[in-house]
Amino acid sequence: MKKGRVKPMERLSSGYRWTIWACYGGYIVQAVVNNISPLLFVLYQTRLGLSLGSISLLIAANFGFQIITDLLAVRYADRLGYRRCMVLAHLCAAAGLVGIGLLTPLSSRPLLVLLLSTLLNAVGGGLLEVLVSPIVEAVPSKEKDKAMSLLHSFYCWGCVAFILLTTLGLRLAGEENWGLIPCFWALLPLVNGFVFTKVPIGRLVAEGEELPLKKLSSMKMFWLLAAVMVCAGAAEQSMSQWASYFAETALGVDKTMGDLLGPCAFAVLMGGARAFYGASGERLRLIPALMCSGGLCVVSYLLAVFAPHPLIGLLGCALCGLSVALMWPGAISLSAAACPAGGTAMFALLALAGDLGCFTGPQLVGLAAELSPEMGLRAGLLAAVVFPGLLMAVVGSISRGKKIP
Repeated sequence: MKKGRVKPMERLSSGYRWTIWACYGGYIVQAVVNNISPLLFVLYQTRLGLSLGSISLLIAANFGFQIITDLLAVRYADRLGYRRCMVLAHLCAAAGLVGIGLLTPLSSRPLLVLLLSTLLNAVGGGLLEVLVSPIVEAVPSKEKDKAMSLLHSFYCWGCVAFILLTTLGLRLAGEENWGLIPCFWALLPLVNGFVFTKVPIGRLVAEGEELPLKKLSSMKMFWLLAAVMVCAGAAEQSMSQWASYFAETALGVDKTMGDLLGPCAFAVLMGGARAFYGASGERLRLIPALMCSGGLCVVSYLLAVFAPHPLIGLLGCALCGLSVALMWPGAISLSAAACPAGGTAMFALLALAGDLGCFTGPQLVGLAAELSPEMGLRAGLLAAVVFPGLLMAVVGSISRGKKIP
């Protein structure tokens, strides 16, 4: 296959259809590695004896290692090639899941094994976050913004399927056999990684035509959009990473019911909103839509924190998924439109910004919860309101500075 930009065509070849489906599978894999531990946090406490501080460390390690992976990808992803990096990402994800499920229950130092497994998962998830979007952007098709939103909806559907099947698996196998669950999910990256050895993969920008990193970093618009990515990642993961734990400990809901009405409903609404935008995104203007998303996100966090009844609190968790749906893919679409020659480096830096938010948000929630034991996670989620507030401020600045649809 020739290198260079793939020219738009009205219809995808059957080969590129497989590329698109493999990318969808890649985001499902990322959903699994990002959410495997959050869904097991309470079991980590009860069966492995981990503290809340250790759980916060696992969240920090996941997104911290992803940030390091993003930084390395800026320099080395193009040199290694998309295909090699994608296969490596899936192998790391599979190894990390096997480490969590097989080695952790047998270890006398479970936290250390979990950290090492989290490192492998983070390398896999980080590479997927950096490369899946430019691979889809390089596929010969039109209406990239809708395709990008539909792509990101598969992260949500992956979360939904993962939560439902994991909940069912824990019911059938018993919580004492929880280690079987991650080992089962390790099959997914193994299969999808094999698919990536076969599908055609184009280049987003012809070799030598990418915008230099120095030029990209000098663009004020890029940094504003990177700030949107930080806020988007923080607003999404502050709720996503803690929703299951919040439902059980703060709202007092049964684990199965809490997971279905908390993180699962969060993912359903987020995926539904992204799929809707993917199907009819031309009716929406991104800037006003992002402003509305930020406002609804503030309301959803406040609803979860101050709800007088557990079901209303779970409703706040679920509405948060709807509110953050457009933030991440919307920022990427705006960036691609503002800087079409950004290439892999731009997507890597955007992923870095998003993962920085994914790291910062849940850490702030955990820290605020520890500093306010009387409120617990309610105080943490209240502190997270700052992120959608900042997002609205930055998006407003973008709207005033440059007219973007």
